[in-house]
Amino acid sequence: MKDFAVADMSKAASGSQKIDWAWQYMPVLSSLEDRFMEKQPFKGIKLAACLHLEAKTACLLRTFSRLGAEVYAAGSNPLSTQDDICAALVDEGVHVYSHRGMSSDEYFSYIRNVLDSRPDVIVDDGADLVATLLEERPELIENVRGGSEETTSGVKRLKAMERQGILPFPMISVNDADSKYLFDNRYGTGQSVWDGVMRTTNSLIAGKVVVVAGYGWCGRGVAMRGKALGARVIVTEIDPHRAFEALMDGHEVMTMEDAAPLGDIFLTLTGNVDVISSSHMLKMKDGVIMGNAGHFDVEISKADLKSISTEVFEVRPNVTCYRTESGNRLYLLGEGRLVNLAAGDGHPIEIMDLSFALQLMSALHVIEHHSEMESRLYPVPQDIDKLVVSTKLSSLGVSLDRLTPSQEEYMEGWKE
Repeated sequence: MKDFAVADMSKAASGSQKIDWAWQYMPVLSSLEDRFMEKQPFKGIKLAACLHLEAKTACLLRTFSRLGAEVYAAGSNPLSTQDDICAALVDEGVHVYSHRGMSSDEYFSYIRNVLDSRPDVIVDDGADLVATLLEERPELIENVRGGSEETTSGVKRLKAMERQGILPFPMISVNDADSKYLFDNRYGTGQSVWDGVMRTTNSLIAGKVVVVAGYGWCGRGVAMRGKALGARVIVTEIDPHRAFEALMDGHEVMTMEDAAPLGDIFLTLTGNVDVISSSHMLKMKDGVIMGNAGHFDVEISKADLKSISTEVFEVRPNVTCYRTESGNRLYLLGEGRLVNLAAGDGHPIEIMDLSFALQLMSALHVIEHHSEMESRLYPVPQDIDKLVVSTKLSSLGVSLDRLTPSQEEYMEGWKE
């Protein structure tokens, strides 16, 4: 097994500057590092991670390493990997296997490199580490104590494994923690998706018709920020409660078939496949912009886009034009991959401070309690969830009220 595989080690200094910039805005993660530094709770632990390899993630991986872990990391998306970050991490002793623009074959070969370390703990983003273990390397499963999963799409896959009775070890669903979905999915995705769209296209959002597919926590955030930027927002949904919520939040709700001829910008956030297909694309206006903010590049059908196009070419970095037979130009951002990371820097640092603190503490929980845990999906323990957000509030100088003894007694009783 190679110790690392990155594009260019000469970029390490640039990567270190980015990591240092992010670290100063991560008070929760840094306070936890200080708290556990002397104890070295990850000493002797091999930790395998498949994450977006950019500056904020580097802070998490560096913290694992500083707290004693031997860290092996693969990039979870070809266009979110930043080569200077990878080089900087290698300089700090992390075994990194990734480069920006890697092919699908390279992507999975890097995941295999990471798994060859025979990890004790897994930190996953999309569940590809767990899936590859199940499908290709079952002999390594007995070494794994457990792990955590960051994303909605990854949790969906783990739940499917659990239903089939094949989830091989305990996994903690970081995505479902209050400190994750209420802030990361809503405010993180809400801001970073628009950053990716605007940075890549230089387009005005005010006055545009924006179609948001999916009104989960990520979709809520994107729709909210789009509306604040002056867009007219249309939401498409399959769930009646979410559709009604979108309506009550002031958005229009309709099917994708009906929205297709109206939209100027289409953003998918469902975690499903073929959310936008040729039947929708053929109804779209000239100059439409499409971007995906779901984990995998399957929500906007690239095969359908290609099949209806007479010409395909890049017009700007991360913007591919598909010209149809009618002459309409349909623009796809970031190859249909996560637009906030493929075409931007991802979530704001302060948001990822919360999410990565949850990852750190969840991994620690697995190490300390794996012998008591079954091979199933667990929520983040409430004490960890509250610790993370309380630490964040404390770093901001925010104090909370406390119940008086009489108030506690009143809340616990049933008599007036």
